[in-house]
Amino acid sequence: MRLPFPPLTAALAASTLLLAGCATSDVRLSPAGRTVRAAYVNSVAGCLQVGTATVSVNDSIGPFARGNLSVRDNLEVLARNAGAGLGANTVKPLAPPVGGQQQWGAYRCPPGPLPRAAGGAGVPASAPAPAASTPQSYAPAQTAPLRTEPLQVEPPQPVNPATGSSVAPPTPASGGGNA
Repeated sequence: MRLPFPPLTAALAASTLLLAGCATSDVRLSPAGRTVRAAYVNSVAGCLQVGTATVSVNDSIGPFARGNLSVRDNLEVLARNAGAGLGANTVKPLAPPVGGQQQWGAYRCPPGPLPRAAGGAGVPASAPAPAASTPQSYAPAQTAPLRTEPLQVEPPQPVNPATGSSVAPPTPASGGGNA
């Protein structure tokens, strides 16, 4: 009896499917986790800390490292789910992720936007606070459609080998043809 696939091909296909199955992460945001926001550069000074959560995911699959962004996204989702379980409405990382593990603080904050942390990313520590009498309103983000017309590229101009400068092609207005 002849096998439809040689044993080596079958083993390679099985290992590829196994790695593909491990590479997909099934970290999902729970309905309660959807009510918890993640604060990165915002201050949680006016919030009540209700606990901490240490979350972890695999940062590699066998000898292959997972992408940093993917690991951080999974950690945030797990932290938001854990924060919901602690009765928090905001979570904030307490340290950067190390080895796929990260500690987050869970906070109960008043409704509304969180203030920017002094000296946070893009905010100098000596920046004056906005005046309290001018309310700040933020419009929702908008997207613009991509341009769909084809890119117009001009053909290269011929170069005069004697002078090394480009030679302009004759234009109809210069009388280059018989009319």
